Amino acid sequence: MPKLATWLRVKDEKWFQPFFAKHPEIEICNARNGEVAMAGVNGLLLTGGSDIAPEFLRQPIPDPSILEKDVDVARDRWEFEALEQALSRGLPTLAICKGVQVLNVALGGTLKLDIPDHKLPEQKDHDIQPLRSDAKATHQFEKVNSSHHQALDSLGEGLVVEAWCPTDDIIEQVRMPNQPFVLGVQYHPERGKIYDSLFEDFFSRLSNNR
Repeated sequence: MPKLATWLRVKDEKWFQPFFAKHPEIEICNARNGEVAMAGVNGLLLTGGSDIAPEFLRQPIPDPSILEKDVDVARDRWEFEALEQALSRGLPTLAICKGVQVLNVALGGTLKLDIPDHKLPEQKDHDIQPLRSDAKATHQFEKVNSSHHQALDSLGEGLVVEAWCPTDDIIEQVRMPNQPFVLGVQYHPERGKIYDSLFEDFFSRLSNNR
């Protein structure tokens, strides 16, 4: 049985459960509930959450007041360590919202610490934000949902941009071409049916990675 490592908040479980339910053959190993041995997993899922704790960032923070106060240092530490192991083993990795920010920072990149107009109520669950995608991107969406007050700035080593918001050039999708499957998205594919193919692609790679 393939094993998927993640750290999933209680409030996010309802979004991911329909996708997990389609694949009962995959064991979900939630590090929030206890220790997960990365040596025995077949893939990594990094999900949304609060801001990355300041001690993990690779940049000055001119105004600490713009950062969220409910950071989770234990989660951040686990995710950065899990990601390092996943990349070293070439494991399939899907990084969502905060997850793509963790991916970028882990690879030496920086973040825009506070951006406008990407956390509007109507953007949270509705696919209304336009995207422009690179022609080589496997997964392309004309519009996506989007809910985040931070975004990628300088890219981490090995990342390439696959999609961005055409109104302000905020990066919404990246990948690592030198890895079998490492995809990072700033939007929330767990919140909509149009993203089924993205999850199916990811899950199929877990089974193939056994």
